Amino acid sequence: MTIHTTSRLSRTLMTGYGMLAYGAFLVVFLYAIGWVEGLVVPRTIDEGPTVPTAVAVLVDLALLSIFAVQHSVMARPWFKRRWTRLVPPPIERATYVLFATAALALVMWQWRPLPQQVWDVETLWLRVVLYAVSLGGFALVLTSTFAIDHFDLFGVRQVIRNQLGMPAATVEFLTPRLYRIVRHPLYAGFLIAFWVAPTMSVGGLMFAAVTTVYVLVAVQFEEHDLIGTFGDRYRIYRTQVPMLVPRRRRVSPVRELSRP
Repeated sequence: MTIHTTSRLSRTLMTGYGMLAYGAFLVVFLYAIGWVEGLVVPRTIDEGPTVPTAVAVLVDLALLSIFAVQHSVMARPWFKRRWTRLVPPPIERATYVLFATAALALVMWQWRPLPQQVWDVETLWLRVVLYAVSLGGFALVLTSTFAIDHFDLFGVRQVIRNQLGMPAATVEFLTPRLYRIVRHPLYAGFLIAFWVAPTMSVGGLMFAAVTTVYVLVAVQFEEHDLIGTFGDRYRIYRTQVPMLVPRRRRVSPVRELSRP
């Protein structure tokens, strides 16, 4: 049975919960940027408890697997249908964000470093350029979320609408500018951020490689769901816009793709 809570107190509690989940995401995401880049934060991807190499590899792969499974399973429509029998629909997305944030925090907390260097760029100006490009990848991630609906993606819009007594927003198929260059600019941003590194350790290389595999698999599940939701509109869009790497000569999506 689906739980429906409509009292003012319940709506206020759900709004607070959604804001808490969003705040936790911001803190952990910003920390993760420093953790990957090796900047500012007290502990980075190449720092932490020292263990034998084989143990470190197994632990890190297990952590990344937990992260990947959480992201993939909780995002699927069949899981959402069952999950919202227990979790009120207005906070379903916020709960996903909270679990995803916890999974990312767990990765960084329990990560076992493999600090041996694979490459290290010593030329100062080139290091600065590489850092700028990598940080630009993270900027692309955030820009991609705002290009569609940042606050809906992270569960804030849902709890605010619920607080105001408004129904859930209709799902729309939008193709803002970034999404006319590649279908998944958010994933592209992560790949840029992880791979463009002035110093790459074995641990960093494993992190980048595993997350790349995850992205390539996750895209297939995500696009399957999008086809299920939008049908031929998404099929046409997929033939016209590349997945992650822009084409040299881009073909704009047909106008009908701007709205469902």
